[in-house]
Parts: sequence; C-alpha cells; structure tokens
Amino acid sequence: MDTADTLRFDNRLIQRLPGDPEPSNQRREVRGAAWSAVMPTPVAAPSTLAVWPEVANLLGLPAAFVDSTDFAEVFAGNALLEGMQPWAANYGGHQFGRWAGQLGDGRAISLGELVTADGRHWELQLKGAGPTPYSRGADGRAVLRSSIREFLCSEAMHHLGVPTTRALSLVGSGEGVLRDMFYDGHPEIEPGAIVCRVAPSFLRFGSFELPASRGEQELLQQMADTCIARDFPELQGSGESLLGDWFAQIAVRSAEMVAHWMRVGFVHGVMNTDNMSVLGLTIDYGPYGWMEDYDPEWTPNTTDAQGRRYRFGTQPQVVFWNLTRLAQALAPLFADVQPLQTGLEAFQTTLAACTRRDVAAKLGLSAADEADLQLHQRWQQLMQDGAMDMTLAYRALMRLDVAAPDAGVLDGVFYDPARQAAVREPLLQWLRDYAARLHADPLEASGRIARMTRANPLYVLRNWLAQEAIERASQGDMGGVQALQEVLRDPYTERAGLEHYAGKRPAWADHKAGCSMLSCSS
Repeated sequence: MDTADTLRFDNRLIQRLPGDPEPSNQRREVRGAAWSAVMPTPVAAPSTLAVWPEVANLLGLPAAFVDSTDFAEVFAGNALLEGMQPWAANYGGHQFGRWAGQLGDGRAISLGELVTADGRHWELQLKGAGPTPYSRGADGRAVLRSSIREFLCSEAMHHLGVPTTRALSLVGSGEGVLRDMFYDGHPEIEPGAIVCRVAPSFLRFGSFELPASRGEQELLQQMADTCIARDFPELQGSGESLLGDWFAQIAVRSAEMVAHWMRVGFVHGVMNTDNMSVLGLTIDYGPYGWMEDYDPEWTPNTTDAQGRRYRFGTQPQVVFWNLTRLAQALAPLFADVQPLQTGLEAFQTTLAACTRRDVAAKLGLSAADEADLQLHQRWQQLMQDGAMDMTLAYRALMRLDVAAPDAGVLDGVFYDPARQAAVREPLLQWLRDYAARLHADPLEASGRIARMTRANPLYVLRNWLAQEAIERASQGDMGGVQALQEVLRDPYTERAGLEHYAGKRPAWADHKAGCSMLSCSS
C-alpha cells in the first residue's frame, strides 16, 4: 500500500510488557502477560461508511488513502499496514461492584501505536474485529447500531470539551451478526460494523487490578513503569514518590473527566473499573445517554435498571470508588499507602474545584461561592420536580430578562404540564433570586452570556437522535449519520435550520427501543 512509507508505528506497549506465549485465539486464562498477539478476523465485504476527517488529519493519514478501498480493508481488519502488530489487552475489573476476574479485550483488537509527525503516539484499535482469547464465548463482532453510537459519541464528546477517546472510521463488514438486543431469547441477524477507536492509550484501572489480584507483583510493577514512561512522560522522580505522583494524576484527571460529564448531562451507564481509563478519558461507549428530563436517579443501562449503581447523580462517587479499587491494586508497590491516600484526596479537591468552576460558568457568574452552590442545588431540584429538559433549561436561562424575571422563558423545556404547574411559584422565586445574584456579579451581560454559551451545549447526542440515524443507516442511508456529524462538531453555537437537533425528546421516543434505555449489547 502506498501509505507504508509515510506512516510509522512503534508499538511501545507490546515492546515493553510481557506477552502471552500462546498464539491461538482459544478462550482461556492468560497469566503473567499484559497482552496476547491476535489477528483481526477478515470480513466478507468491507466498505467505508463514515470517517471523521479531523481524526484522519490528526493521524496524518493521506487523503488519497482515506478515500481508497485500501482504507476499508485496513480498518475492517482485512489487511495490515507495515509496522502494525495487532494485539488484544489482558485486564480484569469490578463489574457492578463485584470482582469479575479476567476480562480483557473480547471484541477489540489494537493494530499498533501510530507515531505522528509531531511525535505524538496514537493507539489504533478496532472494535468488532473478531474473537480474541478474551472473548468469553462471544463472537468478537459488533453490530451497526452500537458502532454508530460509539462512532458518533466519541467525537461528540470531544467537541463538547470532554476528555475522551476519539473515533476515526466506521466500516461496514458486509456480514450479518446474530444479537439478542433485549436478552429475551429472540436474537436477530443485524448488519455488522467495525469502529476504529483512537487514543494515546487504552490502559484501564483493570489493567492493574488483574495482576494485583493474582499476586503477579513483577508484572504489576512493569505495568506501572511502562504506563508512567509511555503515557505520563511529564512526571519526574523515581520510586514510590513517582508512583504516588502518577496515581494522583490519574485521580485528578478522573475528577476532571466526571465533572465534565456532569456539566453536559452525560451518563456513562457502565462505569465498571475495566471501563475506566488511567488517562482520565471517557472510554467504552455502550449504554450511555444524555440527561433529558432531569433526574439524578436515571441510568440508561437496562442491566442497571434495578440497582441504579451507575445513575447520573452518583457518577462522581462511583469514580471515587473505582479509584479506591485501583489504589488497592497498586498498594503492593508501596511501603506506605499514604501517597495513595493523598491521591484520593486530590480527587476530592479537584472535583470540588471543577464543580465550582462549572456551576459558575453554567449560571454565568464570575465565580461560585457556597451560596451559589446552594442556589444551583435549588435549580437542580426545580428541574427534577418540574421534569425540565436539562440541556434546554440551562440554555433558556441565557434568555432571562434580568430586569424582569419571567418563568415564561422556560415554557419550552417541560415534559409534563402538571409538573410544570406544580413548580410555577417556586420557580419564579428562584428566577428572582438568580436575577438578584446576577445584578451583584461583576460580569457584564455580554460576558455572562458568552460564558454560559461556552458551558451549556445546545446540541447533544440524544439517544433518539442517534436512533433516527441508525434506522436510516440500517436501510443503507448514511445521511443521518453525516448530518449528526455536522451538528455535533459545534455543539455550543445555535444555528438556523437545526431546530430538530435541539428539540425535546418526542413522545414516540418515550418507550421506543434504543431511545430510552439500552443494554450492553445495544
């Protein structure tokens, strides 16, 4: 291929960490190894369905290559570029609060670490590329609907300013995949697809939990040393001091990530420790969702419908719980666990600072004190009691006449007229209190609106919007995906003609599959 001379891979992870000596894809326990060499399983008829040009440019991929049939062959897993050395990572994790043992990349295969012209490293990973030793009896494939959701959401989150893995491509396989979407004994054949995910690293909390659980302390140390050298080169020092600084960085980045989730109304849905990036990136887009009618108890995950462990309002606490599991895994590397405790405290401190920052920005204040946090909590309660659309409610506040506060500015954000009526009086009082606070703030009106605009998105990837695009794509029409790509590139700027993408959830989507809650196979 004509790209072989222009792209360079160094694959530091597999060069520096021990691999699985067994070459087969047989499902098995893999001990003493961080990865297994595995080749993607070729598909029948690969075709490029969509590409994010920004990511292709980031990676330095020639336009002629992206437009060629070779591109589909490579990013379907049918062909390799020179320097690619595919592998699947070995890791464990706590799932829904319980230790699950070995998990690993069951349907993700990393092609290699691409080194771009600016010296940055990007791991290219195919999701849906076939079975690996970690597939646990599954086929290692992905269906079109879940692949579209990940392809769109990765970049939607990036443009929202949320730390995230990226997405390069969506490639159709030309093959059907058997899936039981609702786990109800009615599987169906669906079109298959492969997403190429992009990140500096896909190491997870579970990457360290697994060797720790097995007493593989040498491997645990190797994992930590490699991660620091590869992914945290800015850290200085040695020994336990360096390890402590590293863990603190993971904690700080995790706090910043989850604060952004709360700012934009994103619910991850499956925050198991194997789905937590040590780089503080949002990773593994499965049953996610955006808050619509504000409810901190809501989870988009059908598997979590009873326990609601991963509901919106508890996401910061869950991240902290996950960090404590990582701290426990790393404890054998420390003579004294105080550095780990310091890292956990850094999470709390950072989260509090990020919360103040985001409350101030979302309300259009120069800064937020304790009284402002209480004012915001009253607003959140009103959103919940009144069944307001979270995204639209914050945007409506930008239109408030501070001189004459009127609840009518929020008329378009409610889902239930009865609940709207029930909060009418307390809402008007809150708006008057909010207006008084704005009068006392040093920010001018123009500065306030500009700050609110940057903090409160208008266009988010609501599940029903994704479902509309998925239904069109299943009929061979990628127009819906392409339209969402254009909308989601600029989520904060209101644009004429895009009213559909800034609307409340329509009634037809209230109980439609894929629009409210999703399973891990969605």
